[in-house]
Amino acid sequence: MLRRTHDDEMHLVEASDGGLIYVEVTGTGRPVLLVHGWTMSSAFWVRQKEGLAGEFKVVTMDLRAHGNSSKSLQGHTIPQYARDVRSVIDYLNLEGVVLAGWSLAGPVVLEYWKSYGADRVSALALVEMTPYPMSPKEWNTHALKGHNFDALNEALISLQEDRRAYGAHFVDMMFKTGEGLRKEKDWMVREHLKTPTPAAIAAYSDYVMRDYTEVLGTITVPVLVANGDSEYLAFGARTGQYVADSIPKGYLVIFESSGHMPFYEEADRFNKALGDLLKC
Repeated sequence: MLRRTHDDEMHLVEASDGGLIYVEVTGTGRPVLLVHGWTMSSAFWVRQKEGLAGEFKVVTMDLRAHGNSSKSLQGHTIPQYARDVRSVIDYLNLEGVVLAGWSLAGPVVLEYWKSYGADRVSALALVEMTPYPMSPKEWNTHALKGHNFDALNEALISLQEDRRAYGAHFVDMMFKTGEGLRKEKDWMVREHLKTPTPAAIAAYSDYVMRDYTEVLGTITVPVLVANGDSEYLAFGARTGQYVADSIPKGYLVIFESSGHMPFYEEADRFNKALGDLLKC
């Protein structure tokens, strides 16, 4: 896996509460800030750095306690993650940024919009996300649909009992076929394990209970909604169409050959969709 190139700038950005957020910047041009999902890291955007940095400024960050960021056990809430995103944007003095959030970071992007609106942001991308994981509504395809606290407790117990096995299964489920290639799976599980278990539990518990459905209709900038299509782990067309239809300038792109990681499994097509948004 290509983790970084000689052209990368690396930064440690101090968050509002003193935590240190690891950031990489590659390329020049209109900026896009890519925010990863739960227990993942900026390493997952490697194919966006390779495919987009020749024309755009690609900024990636590790959420607090994830990846190479400091391992603070405090502040693992969606609002604090959004404040951390703001700290990165302010530190790099980004203007007109396209802010993209994958999975758990989808609500982080929505919280950012709720708190800051279009300040410094020109467009959004919501990648394989749900605005309310526990919603009982028909559009919701999350495993915790209908306030399924039993399933939540089972998942968190499994995470605690055998973190590596949990991570290996979780990574497998993110692929279209339900199984990642050995080379890919090895580095992805290593990234998963960089997040301390208490931080992972706190972040997930906060994420699944938050409802951002009412934020969708307030967004005034263009929004790319990018979803995969898999029987394993993908929010798919049902959730994606609901999200896109709820946003005045939202539009849905379905990646039929991907699961939860369309930016990785169909990188060229994803980069084209994100590049088109960057050129708006």
